[in-house]
Amino acid sequence: MNRTVGMLSAAFAFFGVALGALGAHGLKSLVKDLPDAADRLGWWETAARYHLVHALALGLTAIVAHHVTTRGPRIAAGLFVAGILIFSGSLYVMGLTGIRGLGALTPFGGFAQLGGWLTLLWSMRQLPRSV
Repeated sequence: MNRTVGMLSAAFAFFGVALGALGAHGLKSLVKDLPDAADRLGWWETAARYHLVHALALGLTAIVAHHVTTRGPRIAAGLFVAGILIFSGSLYVMGLTGIRGLGALTPFGGFAQLGGWLTLLWSMRQLPRSV
């Protein structure tokens, strides 16, 4: 499980950097003449930032999973993945399309990310003190 989560972490980090760069360069030129360009670029930037932070959270989860025998790290990893896909995904699509209604999905991704952090915190109680 730790290998899979570690690989997910690296893959999500790769795509976070790639999508961040796409937003900084490609999306900027694509939406520059639209009246909501600043909103779209802001959504994209927020999506990329949370995407990258939670890609790293997956890496931390993989390390914790190596030392913990409970299901907590697996649950945390699932919540982080769901959070990236729902939170960042909805903001990426909003940035591309301008469809503001997708913002109704964003908080569900945020709650998944919060749940991932709480689950990881709970799992870390079982780490040996020397780790």
